[in-house]
Amino acid sequence: MTGVAPLTPYQRRLFVFLSVATFFEGYDFLALTQILPNLRQEMGIDEAAAGALVAFINVGTVLAYLLVRKADRWGRRKVLTATIYGYTIFTFLSGLSPNVWVFAIFQMIARVFLIGEWATSMVIAAEEFPAARRGMVLGVINACASLGSVFCAGVVPLLLNHTPWGWRTVYFVGVLPLIYIAYARRNLKETERFVQQGAAEEPRPILAIWKTPHKKRVLQLGLIWFLTYICTQNGVTFFKEFAVAERGLTDGQVGLSIAIAAVASMPLVFYSGKLLDVVGRQFGAAIIFGMASVGVFSSYTLHGFVPLTIALVFSIFGVSAVLPVLNAYTTELFPTKLRGDGFAWSNNILGRIGYVLSPAVVGWFARDVGWGNAVRVTAVFPIIAVALIFLLLPETRNRELEDTAAL
Repeated sequence: MTGVAPLTPYQRRLFVFLSVATFFEGYDFLALTQILPNLRQEMGIDEAAAGALVAFINVGTVLAYLLVRKADRWGRRKVLTATIYGYTIFTFLSGLSPNVWVFAIFQMIARVFLIGEWATSMVIAAEEFPAARRGMVLGVINACASLGSVFCAGVVPLLLNHTPWGWRTVYFVGVLPLIYIAYARRNLKETERFVQQGAAEEPRPILAIWKTPHKKRVLQLGLIWFLTYICTQNGVTFFKEFAVAERGLTDGQVGLSIAIAAVASMPLVFYSGKLLDVVGRQFGAAIIFGMASVGVFSSYTLHGFVPLTIALVFSIFGVSAVLPVLNAYTTELFPTKLRGDGFAWSNNILGRIGYVLSPAVVGWFARDVGWGNAVRVTAVFPIIAVALIFLLLPETRNRELEDTAAL
């Protein structure tokens, strides 16, 4: 990084703010995984219904498209503020759910705001930080989701076993820091690139981007996101179900395994963004996606607490580290006026089809063949995805957004 100007005081504050906000993406992602067996028992639903529940909740990640694309008209700051407030409210309401149907609806709406916050944070990070540090910044912000996972893995077993509200407490606890974030966002500024461009005077039609030359990029990135999510969405989500039902681990052992793996993977996750700045997006993707594939396959194949925990280190790393790769590409390959729309279409619409449908498919197969057999086959999809990165996407390392959008 020699010769790269240091971050300004505002950039440092923004870095911290976005990192803390993204912490809750990891907390929420792992929370559902941790409480799923307990929720199934209380609500009386089987494996197939659990897969369908996860799939329904994940519909919110698609509907987040409606918020993310508004960042190109309302501004990044307004959308981020709305998402933080919305996620806080519906996370709390999830803990009050009287039945599985209400829980599913509240969690689905919470995901709309959660993923809207995450996507908008990625756009802000890409626009506000220098090209030479962009990969590192995106990587660290995404890595903070792993910190959320560590916190969740550590506290959930305690909350499940030592509080009168059980799994509901997981959502009550998750609200407290969010209240602080909702307050701290007061000093957040609009991005300089959005200010210079100015908001569109008229609402943009939903299909507007498909009438531009960037529609090819939407399809390419959407396909890569889709293939990636088929594996990463299930690689950790159903690990507790698999470890308890097919490997005989207890709730406490699984919680400990996830906590150890999350902590052990964190140095690698935090370095993943820097890796993209050093070796480039393509070669960084080859390393990261390869480790994701190996990790998920091994996590649903090996036996014993120690081998499974070691495999889970690579699985959690891969599931987390693929995000800086694809976030970098998805924010870099669209111009400022279409960045929110391009991200929304590529990730929230096309990519999230795999995110939403694959848990239901995996849960359906798991009923007959078991969680291990159902999840392990998804490990092939990151390999296909990284092959497409090399075939379809350019190298964007150290290039300004105005240059990468034209590639």
